Amino acid sequence: MYITITPQKLGGNYSQSSADFVGYLEKENQGLEQEEMEHFFNQYGDEFSAEEVVKDIDGNGAKLKKKEPKFYSITVSPSKYELNRLQNSSEDLKKYTRELMKDYVQSFNREINGRPVTINDIKYYAKIEHQRTFKGTDKQIRENQPFAAKILHLKNEIRSIESGSMEGSVRKREKEIAKLERQAPHQQDGKRIVQGMPKAGSQSHIHIIVSRKDASNSFSLSPGSKYKASEVEMRGKQVKRGFDRDKFFDRAEKTFDKTFGYQRNFAETYKARKDFIKNPKIYFASLMKLPTNEKAIAFKLMRETGIPIMPSIPTNQAQLALKVFNKLRKGLDVAIKSSSIGI
Repeated sequence: MYITITPQKLGGNYSQSSADFVGYLEKENQGLEQEEMEHFFNQYGDEFSAEEVVKDIDGNGAKLKKKEPKFYSITVSPSKYELNRLQNSSEDLKKYTRELMKDYVQSFNREINGRPVTINDIKYYAKIEHQRTFKGTDKQIRENQPFAAKILHLKNEIRSIESGSMEGSVRKREKEIAKLERQAPHQQDGKRIVQGMPKAGSQSHIHIIVSRKDASNSFSLSPGSKYKASEVEMRGKQVKRGFDRDKFFDRAEKTFDKTFGYQRNFAETYKARKDFIKNPKIYFASLMKLPTNEKAIAFKLMRETGIPIMPSIPTNQAQLALKVFNKLRKGLDVAIKSSSIGI
């Protein structure tokens, strides 16, 4: 489970309207019949139009400055193992989203009119998407890039030969292109992975747009607060502030597990990924205490995440922590960032 929370920013200022972001989320509906579309939903309804979402979110930013985010984007990406646990991808993810947003509000260390923040105090809309495409920043695209550049160069030469501005063999270059296509390190269904290609397998995920202001348009609720949970004196009164990110990410996993009866492996937990980066010795000690079958699954999950597992493991735990985990921490850096707030 990877969750990101990001403010929508354009250049030095934050977006003044949610229109572009909402339009982006409508991309999968293009060309589909009405009954096949995925609609925006929230805690109380299932079919909101893009226009309704934009109007509601944009009209809920009273007194916010240009350099303050008007809304946040939460992206929830279950793993393929978590998705396999679902019976009906769309309906199950809607159910989970509504429970997740209860965890979201409970992670605020804030009060509204003397009471804790509740689900009724926030304004959000969510949308389920079932496809992902390869982006330029993906490892597969970056590592295929040298081959892509050579192929493009050869194709340009072929066009020059066919137009008469260059001499040479088209057939020879076509053979070189075919060879490069096969040699590219990352393939999918027998084809070189290129930018924009849909990713294979189940790719269902959740996009949530949540207003910075509460539903009454009076109080600011920022998940990007640098304060975890504290109190400060304002105008002679003690005021609670902050958003507990760790609490939110941890509860998000537990809510999924409880909702769908999912048996989460140690290596899949947010706490484990966090310990891997900050306390590798603690992570390793916990890993080695796992039952044999769970340990095997943990190592499998680590390999699938792209963490470079060393072929030989030193028997001395301190030596392992130094020689292995310092190296592995770099491999998990991207994954850990995916489970943190992107501010």
